[in-house]
Order: sequence, then C-alpha cells, then structure tokens
Amino acid sequence: MSPTRPAHRPADSRGPTRRLTTAQALVAFLARQYTERDGRRQRLISATWGIFGHGNVAGLGQALLEAGPSRGAGPGPGHRMPFLQGRNEQAMVHAAVGYARQSGRLSAHAVTTSIGPGATNLVTGAALATVNRLPVLLLPGDTFATRPAEPVLQQLEVPCAGDVSVNDCLRPVSRYFDRITRPEALIPAALQAMRVLADPVETGAVTLALPQDVQAEAYDWPEEFFAERDWHVRRPAPDTAELQAAVRAVRSARRPLIVAGGGIRHSAAEETLAAFTAATRIPVASTQAGKGALRHDHPADVGGIGHTGTATADELARTADLVIGVGTRFSDFTTASGTLFAHPAVRFLHLNIAAFDAHKLAALPLVADARTGLEALTAALAGRGYRVDPAYETEYTGAKEAWEERVEASFAAPAPTARPTQTQVLGLLDTLVTEDDILINAAGSLPGDLHKLWRTRSRDQYHVEYGYSCMGYEIPAAIGVLLATRAHAPHRPVWALVGDGTYLMNPTEIVTAVQEGLPLKLLILQNHGYASIGGLSEAVGAERFGTAYRHRDADGGFTGPPLPVDLAANAASLGMRVLRATTVDELRKALSEARDAQDPTCVYVETETPDTVSGPPPAQAWWDVPVAETASRPAAVRARQEYDRQAAARRRHL
Repeated sequence: MSPTRPAHRPADSRGPTRRLTTAQALVAFLARQYTERDGRRQRLISATWGIFGHGNVAGLGQALLEAGPSRGAGPGPGHRMPFLQGRNEQAMVHAAVGYARQSGRLSAHAVTTSIGPGATNLVTGAALATVNRLPVLLLPGDTFATRPAEPVLQQLEVPCAGDVSVNDCLRPVSRYFDRITRPEALIPAALQAMRVLADPVETGAVTLALPQDVQAEAYDWPEEFFAERDWHVRRPAPDTAELQAAVRAVRSARRPLIVAGGGIRHSAAEETLAAFTAATRIPVASTQAGKGALRHDHPADVGGIGHTGTATADELARTADLVIGVGTRFSDFTTASGTLFAHPAVRFLHLNIAAFDAHKLAALPLVADARTGLEALTAALAGRGYRVDPAYETEYTGAKEAWEERVEASFAAPAPTARPTQTQVLGLLDTLVTEDDILINAAGSLPGDLHKLWRTRSRDQYHVEYGYSCMGYEIPAAIGVLLATRAHAPHRPVWALVGDGTYLMNPTEIVTAVQEGLPLKLLILQNHGYASIGGLSEAVGAERFGTAYRHRDADGGFTGPPLPVDLAANAASLGMRVLRATTVDELRKALSEARDAQDPTCVYVETETPDTVSGPPPAQAWWDVPVAETASRPAAVRARQEYDRQAAARRRHL
C-alpha cells in the first residue's frame, strides 16, 4: 500500500473482512461461482486463459499464481483456479467459446490479457462469442486509473476523452462491459457479470476492464463476497395465450416445417424435439447451429436448410404454410436472404427464449425455453388428433431418400491411388467416425459441404461455428472442446477440419494442445487458396481475383505456380505428429491412425479439384451478395443480370 494513500475500508465494516488485492479478490470470487440447471451444479468459471504483459502480470498474474493447482485459493480443490497458457489472445477466446458450447453454456472460461494489442486482439473472439450467444469472461488489463504518468506504454491517447482506452473497442461486442476504476467497484460489477454469463437470453462476451494499478491495490473485502453462489439457469415456460395461439397455428397447418436452431442444443431439447415429431410427423430442417438436433437417420430429419441446405429441406421450405422456428435467429443463410419461404400464405411461429428472436419475420411468438416450450406444445396438441397428412410424410421421406443418393455420389471414393476431392475426404471420414466423434469447422467451403452432406450421429458431433464464420476458430475451439470432454469422456475423438487459408490464419494453439497433452486431430485440406470465396468471386463477376495462393504472373496477377508452402512441416514444427496422404488409400489409413492416436496428430492431404460427379451438389437456395451495378467486364455484367433476377424474388414477411 502506498504510504501517501489511506487504507481502503468497505462502506459497511460490520462483518468480517479479508485483505486482498483487487485481482486476488476477483480470482477468489470467480472460483466460488456455480450454475445450476435441472439439479446439476457446475463451476461457472472453471479455468482462466492468459497471456501476460505489464497490464496484468503483477495483478491477475500474481493472483492466478496464488490460486493455481499447487496453492489453492480456498479450503479445497474446488476453489482453485486452473490456468491455461495461450499463444494468441483471439485464439484463447475461441478456445473458451468451444469449451462453453460443449458445456451447454453452463460452464465457461475467463481470458486475461495485458493492455494495448493484447486487449484489442480479443475483439474478434468477443464478437464471435456474442453473435453465437456463448458465455466467455474477458479480463483485459487497462491503463492506470490514477494516471500517475501518461501515456504509458501501449496507451491510446484520445485528446477529447481522457477516460477512453482501447478496451472501449470491446463495448459493442460485449453483452456487459465495465471498467473497474476503484477496488470496491468490483463487487457490483462482478455480480452483474455473473448474472449475464448465466442468463440464457443475455449471455455472450462479458468484459471487466481492469486498470493495472487497481489490480494490484489492496482492499478489505467483506467475506460475504466470497461465499459460494449458485446462479440458476432458468427454463421459462410459455405464456398461456401465446401457447394457445401456437396450437391453433399448428392445427391449421397442412405443410408445416420445423427449423431447428442452436437453442435446441443449448436447452438439451433433442429428445423433446424427437417426441414432438413422433406425435405430429412434422419434418425437421436444421440450421448450421441446429444440425444434430435429430440424428441424420431419424425419419423426420430432412437436413440443413437455406443457402447451404439440402434440396429436400429447401423445397419443403418453399411450400411450407407454417414455419416453426425453434431456437433459431433466422440469419440470411437460413432464409436465403428472404427468398426461401415462398408460400403465398406462409406464417411463422417462433419458439425462442429471447423475445427479440421470437418476433422476427412477424412471427407468432412463443417465448420460452426450447425444451419447456416443446413439452408444452406437445402436451397441448395431445388428444386433439393433430398429425400431418400421410401423403406429406411420404413426400418428404421419399425426397430425403433421393437426396441421400446424391450424398453417396459425392462421398464415393475413386480408385485407391487417386487424389481425393474435398467431399471425398469427408466421405472417407464418414466411414470412420462413430457417435463419439466431434467435428469442428467454421469457415471456407467446408461449412457448406458439411451442412448439405454430413451424417450427424449425435447431438454434439456437429460443431460448425457459422454465426461469425471466423477463420482460425477451429484449432483453438477443438482445444476447448477437448478440455470440456476430458473429465467425463476423455477418449472422444475431436477433429478440427481446416483448409489452407484457415490454417494460415491461426495455427498457434497447436503448441497449447502439445503442452496440455490433448489428442487433437487436425485435418488440413490443401487446395492452394480461398476455395469458398473463389467460388463466390466467380459467381458475382469478380473472376476469382485475389483468391488463389500462387506466385504472380507476368501481368501482376496471381495465376503462377502454387506457392511452395509446406503446412505439414509447419504443423510438425509446432509439435504435432504429421501423417501425409496423397492418395485415397493413404488418406484412409492416415485418418484411421489419427483417430486412434493419443497425442496431437495432423493429417495433411492435397485435394483434387472436384468435377460434376465428385463435387458437392450446388447451392439449393440463393444468398444475397450485391453485384456491381455498372461494370465493363462481361463476367460482372452477366452476374448482375442474375443478381437482379434472384433479388426480384426477395420477400419481406410482415
């Protein structure tokens, strides 16, 4: 304590106190927070990721040292705070998000960084967490609250606002933000942070910016602050009037379609959804976040919906007279940018725990937890004899069988000595996995192929982050998933599927997987560029400009030979065991060996350009990417004509 400053005393000192620094108090507080749902109790913040610098090393760094595995911050192991060492701040947030999703949003990780670039590197990860409604606690260091000298190293000076720092970049991507400029301000801020993290409606990234001097400042904390707290994760039931309106809408529908979103998974409502479809025979299409709500072989599952969906689901969407959204926010990929739900009299019924989402598309809202709402809807329909027409059921099951033939054609492997296409790689993996495997992906052309083709075998097998579709998410997210499964299912194979563009964005957490001894299975598909954006570029008349990883040609373009980048050697240099495969037969053996491995293992394969037989089926619905309205190049002129034709079908549902 500085001799020129008085000791801090709590406003109400009638009870016992404990003298700790602000950082020590925060760590001790976090170690005693729990969530509870359906009688199950778990730590809310189970570990903290960190990269240290001058903004947090003496505060949170020292506090985490005291609270680590060898020095408990409380009377038992449950009050310790495990520490995880990251290599990139954005990647640490991705790992925390992967952990939170695998934990059903009931347990989360904290992430601490220094000031300056360490803090701003959190922004992308925070946006991803908030877009996907997944909890993560961000604890960036901040500049001095007392301002003894300005500017400090890495401080951004704003001439018109002395209280602004780079951490304010995190405000728009956080569900809750506070800057702790006095030790005692931590008490209400920490409680609000826990409330938001545990709230199924409000959850997302939560930021507590921590000035470096305040972190190290001592205060007499009331012992009550460190009492164990249970944050109940509620399951709100639907309003009676809304439920009655929902029942009337379902009973009057002739061609209803369920759109299952990520809320099904967050609510653990998969069995309830299966019971609802068993009673009503309503088909179920899924968003990227909702895929796996039903197994791929469930009679009512018709696959992905929207721009990356199946022909079966998208045709049902075009003719549906009632669209029942369950736990989905209806992004433009799901609605095909407002062109998919084409029935003249189509209505929407949205079951969602967030009223904000339940009212989208001028829907009848059913504001409730997904599981509770489906249970109520099933019970209310029981005894009223509702079930879709058998002819409708025959129609969609027959269409599903026809689509499965297209999947088989895409997955079919060529001769054992041939180089596989991307979809054939997925087909080989499909023959290998069981319901234990978990697949993680986020960006490039893989999400579209997976959404259309992958046969999901369990509720949590399909982990595709497509809310923010962030390149570089896969490897750290896989680490988070492995940490979440390590305690109760340590032998579940976890696969991170990446293309070369995504790998080059963020491979650093391979080092963390090696350090932690996590059996990460990394599958790198080398196609020498941005395959997804290359295809999009061609479709919008940009002629694949700047999307290939190649040497420049004589005209300055990028059409020369492929760059001599060896991603397999890079992965090996970071500590992974690497299996190279150049043929179908080699790939089959490498995938099998990687699946059985108990150390971090990479399978590297250079893929063949797909043809009309081995490639994935084309998009079954449109996606709005504006095309140049005036252009001199013929490709752009043609693309604009197609754009105008498609956009004419757009519809606002009011």
